[in-house]
Amino acid sequence: MLSISQYREAFSEYLEAKIKVREPENLYEPMVYILSQGGKRLRPVLVLMAAEIFNSDYRKALDAALAIEMFHNFSLVHDDIMDDAPIRRGKETVHEKWDINTGILSGDAMLINAYQLFENYEGEIFKELAQLFTKTAIQVCEGQQYDIDFETRDDVSIEDYLRMIEYKTAVLVGASLQMGAIVAGENKECKEAVYQYGRLLGIAFQLQDDYLDAFGDPETFGKQPGGDIIENKKTFLYLKALETSVKGEANQLAHLYSINPGEHSEKVEAVKNIFESSGAAGLTRREIEKYTHKAFEILEKINISPSKKEPLKKFGQSLMERQV
Repeated sequence: MLSISQYREAFSEYLEAKIKVREPENLYEPMVYILSQGGKRLRPVLVLMAAEIFNSDYRKALDAALAIEMFHNFSLVHDDIMDDAPIRRGKETVHEKWDINTGILSGDAMLINAYQLFENYEGEIFKELAQLFTKTAIQVCEGQQYDIDFETRDDVSIEDYLRMIEYKTAVLVGASLQMGAIVAGENKECKEAVYQYGRLLGIAFQLQDDYLDAFGDPETFGKQPGGDIIENKKTFLYLKALETSVKGEANQLAHLYSINPGEHSEKVEAVKNIFESSGAAGLTRREIEKYTHKAFEILEKINISPSKKEPLKKFGQSLMERQV
C-alpha cells in the first residue's frame, strides 16, 4: 500500500490531468480554481486507500475518488455563498473572486460532472456507486438545510446538532470509504462496517473543525478566524457552553449570539472566553476523542488483516490531532 501522501499525490496528478479550463471559461475556470487549491484531499484519499485495503488496485478507484472530490467542492462553493464567507483555504472564495451567479453555476457543473464520472464503471459497481452517491448527496443537502434552520431556532439541542453534522459532513466520509470497497468488489458486511467507521470519524472530524474555527491558528487553518461565532452558528461548543455555564454566562452568551454578523469587533474573543471558562472547549475535545475511539472499535471488527487496518487507524489518529 501507498502512504497517505502518495495517495494524495497520485490523486492530485489525476485531477490535474482530467480537469482543465475550457469554453466557456467563466464556467470552468472557477472549478479549476477551487479544485487546484488542494485542501486536505481527505475524501478521495479514503476512496483510494479503501480500494487497496480490500485488495484492489487504487487506480481503479480514481474516478470514484474524483467524483467525491468534485461533489465536496461543489458543496463548499455553495456553502460559502450561503455563509457569505470571504476566505476558503486561505484564498478568496469563488463568489468573491467572480460573483454569486458564477459560483452557483460552476458549483452546479461540478455536481453534474461528479455524476458523469460514475459512467466509467460498469454493471453492479456503477449501480452501487450511483445509489450510494445519490443517497449521500441528498443527506448532505438535508444537513445543510438543518444548519441554515438552526441559525433562527432557539431550541437546537446537542442531538439536533450531531444529526446535522452527521448528514452535512460525516456521511460523505463514510461514503468515500464505502466507494473504495465497492470498486474492490467487497462483501456487504465489510462495505457497511467501513462506512460506519468513516461516518464516526466524520463526526469527530467536524467537531474538530468547529473547535479549530474558534481556537485554531488562522495561519494554518485557512479560514476566517471565529467565522462560526460571527455567523451565530450553534455548534457543539456553543450548545455545550449554554448547558454548562452559570446562568449569567449563559445569558451573556445568548446575547452575544443575538448580535448581527456584521457587528463582531469584540464578539469573537468574548465568546471564546465563555467557551473556555464554561468547560465547553475541553468537553468538545473529549467528544472528538469519543467518536474517534468509537470508530476504532468498528475498525477492529472488520475482517481484514491488522496490517491493512493500520493505515486507517493512523488516518483517524491524524484527524484527532490535526491543526488545519
